[in-house]
Amino acid sequence: MLQTGNYSLVLTLQFLLLTYDLFVNSFSELLRIAPVIQLVLFILQDVAILFNIIIICLMFFNTFVFQAGLVNLLFHKFKGTILLTVVYFALSISLHIWVMNLRWKNSNRFIWTDGLQTLFVFQRLAAVLYCYFYKRTAVRLGDPRFYQDSLWLRKEFLQGRR
Repeated sequence: MLQTGNYSLVLTLQFLLLTYDLFVNSFSELLRIAPVIQLVLFILQDVAILFNIIIICLMFFNTFVFQAGLVNLLFHKFKGTILLTVVYFALSISLHIWVMNLRWKNSNRFIWTDGLQTLFVFQRLAAVLYCYFYKRTAVRLGDPRFYQDSLWLRKEFLQGRR
């Protein structure tokens, strides 16, 4: 079971990684003059998203629901967050690769193609949804119902068998 002290530490780490993600999304365009710094920020952002994926999976694995074999129940409850996180990760990597390819050799020019602008809008929209749903999932996973046998879990199990 996830202890209160451990949960607070994990939640703080998740929020720090989300804050870094927000910081890079907000200010990375200001650093287009220094492509090496922008590249490092992008790599760290992708690693932070990957760490958030790993942390949320570890939190899932730590629940009684998962250990009881009700993985489908967890997936059903959090499938929006799981899918959105994977889509956001893919959009972020795609945007970072495209931006760095366009701007690496000529960082003084403002290059903004239609495709890049479309990808940028979708990535930023996914970022807002990702932050909201990820935070909601991280907080919801602190519910003690997920870490012990309960009447709610038995009802969910019986509904799943029907």
